[in-house]
Amino acid sequence: MTFVHRLKWFFKDRWGSYAVAVSIMALVSILSTIPPNLIGRTVDQIRDESLTGSSLSQTVLLLIGLALLLYVLVYVWITTLFGNSALIEKVLRGKLLAHLTRMTPGFFQRNSTGQLMALATNDVLAIGQTAGYGVMTLVNTLVGASVVIVMMVSFVSYKLMIAALIPLPLLAVAISKLGKRVRTRFLDAQAAFGKMNDHALESISGIRVIRSYVQEKDDTSAFDEVTTEVMHKNKRVSILNALFQPIISIIVGVSYSIGIGYGSYLVFRNEISLGQLISFNIYLGMLIWPMISFGEFINVLQRGSASADRLDESLAQQPDLSDQDRPTDVEVPTRIEMKRLTFTYPTASRPSLENVSFRLERGQTLGIVGKTGSGKSTLLKQLLRQYPVASDMLFVAGVPVERIAIERMKRWIAYVPQEHLLLSKPIRDNIALGKPDASPEEIDRAVRMASFAEDVAQMPEGLGTVVGENGVMLSGGQKQRLSIARALLVDSEILLLDDSLSAVDARTESRILHNIRTERAGRTTLITTHRLSAVSHADWILVLDEGKVIEEGRHDELMLFGGWYKEQWERQQMEASLEE
Repeated sequence: MTFVHRLKWFFKDRWGSYAVAVSIMALVSILSTIPPNLIGRTVDQIRDESLTGSSLSQTVLLLIGLALLLYVLVYVWITTLFGNSALIEKVLRGKLLAHLTRMTPGFFQRNSTGQLMALATNDVLAIGQTAGYGVMTLVNTLVGASVVIVMMVSFVSYKLMIAALIPLPLLAVAISKLGKRVRTRFLDAQAAFGKMNDHALESISGIRVIRSYVQEKDDTSAFDEVTTEVMHKNKRVSILNALFQPIISIIVGVSYSIGIGYGSYLVFRNEISLGQLISFNIYLGMLIWPMISFGEFINVLQRGSASADRLDESLAQQPDLSDQDRPTDVEVPTRIEMKRLTFTYPTASRPSLENVSFRLERGQTLGIVGKTGSGKSTLLKQLLRQYPVASDMLFVAGVPVERIAIERMKRWIAYVPQEHLLLSKPIRDNIALGKPDASPEEIDRAVRMASFAEDVAQMPEGLGTVVGENGVMLSGGQKQRLSIARALLVDSEILLLDDSLSAVDARTESRILHNIRTERAGRTTLITTHRLSAVSHADWILVLDEGKVIEEGRHDELMLFGGWYKEQWERQQMEASLEE
């Protein structure tokens, strides 16, 4: 089976506990066949008037003892088997999260957040059910049915057994056809569930915008359509699931009719006794659960296989870039250099950067300015190694960046993006995200460098204040300064500030930049911004337009050129004067 093949690594690791659980389940099935035989014998003794009080007492005590023993054994195999089920869910969720952390942005463009959430919830749960409940139903079907059939042949009549089991092939055919359709419909239902997750995530994260445009009713209506689709597709799955039980009941009913009718005929012909007929019917009743188990097994297996396929498909996707077999060992990024770098996003039709060149020595600051959409953030992302870079276009310490280990590059860089990710944790934990073992003194220093100390002092619990989901209780400027403090705490070789001062006032911006220049002397800094005052101190400034460098130089040089930079600087200075 493909399901077993896909998860063979888990079954191989846990084969001992599975062997114990299956062995105990088989023993339970064997012991469960003893009571019907004892009951049949007791009936025959009553009919022959040979039943004594002592033999009846022994039979009753034996049945009670068996019941207690079966209780203990069933408890052991249930905890063992379903413990494995819970374990595989834990392992798969951890494996999925570890895989997601290695993926590059291209992966998340191909896979929506809702679909990934569905993988981590519904699909992993379906796989866990197959590894637990599915194994239980399979063992009950194979072992339980086999043991009961052997007891029928050994203690009753093989002819009666064959006659009563004639309808079973019909059960196998019906369940096989239903199982294939369940798999198809279940995949559709999971895809719809992923879309519902996407919509819910977008609605919750964008609730302020929705309210500001008075679109609550429209959004609720749209979400109702999505949930209705999920409901209908799950109903289609439930309809097929509901057919399993009636089909099994009909076939079991036919088997009972054959067993009672033909069994009575054999009793009249004295080929079997009345007690044997009663035992046979009890055995036939014991076959009902294995038959149901077979239907449940097919149902659970189809769901688990479909979910395993979806999960494997996601885990099989590789990052868009990876390390070379023998990466070059570079200790310190002494120089960053671009040589006519051109970059196009995977889904774009035109380059976002075209023939960009610059050289930045260690300890220098590079300013990157330009209109919205000119490629400023894209330039910084080349250093983050989120997308493949063409060979021999980006160099660090004279080594092509593709020859340097990705992990080494990440350890050199602290990045403050435009969109700030804040966790629903205390401010202290958010700042220490990149350095969990940071001392209180180090955190206080980073807070002061980011000019965030006064804000923290005014908060109810200081650094222990919980900021809420994505920093909901903080202003835009506070979010930016918290993110800057987080980056400064790791004291990296390269600091990337992607328009990270846009929400703070000019004085605060000046203090932060002064602290960065002072405390990070000898470290490299790259700043993208729309406010030119943030890069006027930079050692070199690039002016981008549609991905191309249209001006470059120091602040004084750019002012002499009389181009876009000078025009924008004078306009911003005039606006600042009017505000004052």
